[in-house]
Amino acid sequence: MSLVTSLAGKRVIVTGGGRGIGAAMVGVLVEEGAKVASMDVTDDAGRAVVDAANSNGPGRASYRHCDVASRSDVEAAFAAAVAEMGGLDGLVNAAGIERHVAPEDITDEQWNEMMSVNVTGTFLTNQVAFRYLHDAGGRILNFGSDAGLINYPNAAHYSATKGAVMSWTRSVAAAWGRYGITVNSVVPAIWTPMYDDHRAIFNPEELAAHDAAMAQVIAIGGKLGDPVRDLAPVLVFLLGAGARFITGQLISVNGGANGTR
Repeated sequence: MSLVTSLAGKRVIVTGGGRGIGAAMVGVLVEEGAKVASMDVTDDAGRAVVDAANSNGPGRASYRHCDVASRSDVEAAFAAAVAEMGGLDGLVNAAGIERHVAPEDITDEQWNEMMSVNVTGTFLTNQVAFRYLHDAGGRILNFGSDAGLINYPNAAHYSATKGAVMSWTRSVAAAWGRYGITVNSVVPAIWTPMYDDHRAIFNPEELAAHDAAMAQVIAIGGKLGDPVRDLAPVLVFLLGAGARFITGQLISVNGGANGTR
């Protein structure tokens, strides 16, 4: 009996598909033969990712605008995607934002923006996906962060959202397991455009100190991993049949950083 599972023909929604981890997963899933519905709020970038993915086949991707913080957007985009793909097998909920500001300076608007995208977006996408996975089961992958597990003083509101996402994931995994639905939180330490934005706030001396600290923290390579080489294979496995007995977990892909839980 082969233990290798294929995603050929699987139907997967990817939120945040316009850049970063979401964009990488759109390309990888199409290469794996899946049908992919990519969603984002940055339409030009989202369409460009889909066009590039479709040039590599053998799967197929389509793009839809979707603000994950809006119930009407999520319901409409998911309904259209499921109708086009003929069903749903998995959700990669990669949409998210990160902002760096001292906790005493966080405004109501900054707090609400962070909560709406990262927490409400997870709630809405998971809940709507559940409707389509209820009868036949499937996979939901949310994105936690080490920021929700350690002190993260310069982005406490981001840390709070990731703690909420990971707690939500554990709870709905327990609730939805009876339907054959697995729900897991991936905790990545991966180099993305969001990380480039973070690095841009440092002056040269601060950046050198940051890189030196990362070299001490990350055992493999001394820096954040690559989304395609290091993270995508784990996500592909978690979306497949071989991961049917893994649910409610924090799955770290971080080169050995923050190894103690």
